[in-house]
Amino acid sequence: MYCGERDGILELDHVVPRSRGGSNRVSNLVCACHDCNQDKGSKSLETFLAERPQVLAAIKRQLKAPLRDAAALNATRFAIARHVRSLGLEVRTWTGGRTKFNRTNLGYIKDHWVDAACVGETGAAVTIPSHLTAIQIQATGRGQRRTHRNNRYGFPQGHPRRVKRVAGFSSGDLVRLNQPRGRYRGVHIGRLAGVRERGDFDIRTASGVKITAPWHRFERVQRADGYAYA
Repeated sequence: MYCGERDGILELDHVVPRSRGGSNRVSNLVCACHDCNQDKGSKSLETFLAERPQVLAAIKRQLKAPLRDAAALNATRFAIARHVRSLGLEVRTWTGGRTKFNRTNLGYIKDHWVDAACVGETGAAVTIPSHLTAIQIQATGRGQRRTHRNNRYGFPQGHPRRVKRVAGFSSGDLVRLNQPRGRYRGVHIGRLAGVRERGDFDIRTASGVKITAPWHRFERVQRADGYAYA
C-alpha cells in the first residue's frame, strides 16, 4: 500500500501502530513490503507519508470503505465448503496468501486462471506451459427489451425497431467482413455493433474500430448467444 509493490513477499502492517493503541481489526491492517514496514515502525501514518499526500489520501479512503462485500464472499465460501463436506466428500481449503506464495515462487504472472492452478499443496509444484492461455468468456446479454431509446428527460425518441434480425444477422453476432476497397480494405473479424433494416451493418473490430458495410459482405462466424469469447 505504501510503495506499490505487488510481486514481492508482503507483510501485515498496523496503520495505527500497536504501540499507539492500534487494534488487530481488518480496518487497521494493510499489506506492506518489508522495507516500508520497517521504515514506518511506530510512526503515525501522517508522519510516515508526509511527503506523499496522494498515497496518504488513498489509504485513508480505503480504510473507510465498507467490508460488506468481503464478508458476504467469505460467508458464502465457508458455507459451500461445509455443505460439500456434509455430502461425505473430502474438502481442503487454503488462504490466498498460500496461493500467491506458490505463484511467486514459480515465477508465473498474476491472473485468475493461474491462481486456480497454484492453489494449495499441489500448486507449489504445478507446471503451466508458456504457450497455454485461458479462454475469456464475458456475459454480454441478449440485447434489450425496450423498443425505444430515451432522451435525457426519459421520453421515448426515434421509431421502434420492427425486426431484430436482418438478412439472418443480429447485433452481437461474431462475423467476418470482407471489405474489398476503401480505408478499411481487407478482412476484419468482430461483433456486429448494429444492424439496420436497409441492410447496412456496423462491425466493431478487436482494435475498437467501427466499420459500416452492406450486409452481403458479412459472413457469420458464430451466432450471438449472450456471451463473448476471446
